[in-house]
Amino acid sequence: MAFRNSSLTEKKAKGGLIESIKTVVYAILIALFVRTVAFEPFNIPSGSMIPTLLVGDYLFVSKYSYGYSRYSLPLGPPLFSGRVMGAEPERGDVAVFKYPRDNKTDYIKRIVGLPGDRIQMRQGLLYINGAAVKRQRVEDFTERSPFGGAMRVPQYVETLPNGRQHRILEITDDGPFDNTQEYVVPPGHYFAMGDNRDNSADSRDPSAVGFVPAENLVGRAEFLFFSTDGSAALWQFWRWPMAIRWSRLFSGVG
Repeated sequence: MAFRNSSLTEKKAKGGLIESIKTVVYAILIALFVRTVAFEPFNIPSGSMIPTLLVGDYLFVSKYSYGYSRYSLPLGPPLFSGRVMGAEPERGDVAVFKYPRDNKTDYIKRIVGLPGDRIQMRQGLLYINGAAVKRQRVEDFTERSPFGGAMRVPQYVETLPNGRQHRILEITDDGPFDNTQEYVVPPGHYFAMGDNRDNSADSRDPSAVGFVPAENLVGRAEFLFFSTDGSAALWQFWRWPMAIRWSRLFSGVG
């Protein structure tokens, strides 16, 4: 009898282990499915999109907004080319895309030029198809460091031809990419720029980002779900409440 009880116990334990493994596998598959077709989380490691996005912001990107390409899948396997169920970005969208030079690194910038557009910078002003984009000076942006320092930076509201408005930083109108040639966006490509105009590697530099192929688009930035100023290390849990930027939580990306 003792032998039978032992066998039953072993069978139950084995059955419980199998069920646990199945649950974990199902959870992973569901997470991968959601990440591939719906939303994917990203964090902001650099200041190229200040003031719209700050270092330490965490956001969700909608994968379905522009349809799907090989880069919608984890690791970007070359299973197919082009886009499936594709939709074009709108001018002013903040989009995540794979860096065209390696097709691996995630970049996030604002789409300002569509296929066929003529884009140029003149004395810090953005020109689209020969017309200057309206730029209005507003209050300075105060850029704070996690250690108490602060710097005031000139801030503007830029209004794109379709009426979309967003804020940009422009320290000087005579920076390396404040006066450029006229770029003609080729078919199937987009022109992307950072909102921190003097501190952004973007489509203005052909040797860096250049034009963004439609296939490289990953998705559109939708909303922040977390933000930290970096002043608290992971183990300094008592400082977390002061490090979190509470006002940015669950705010949209515009």
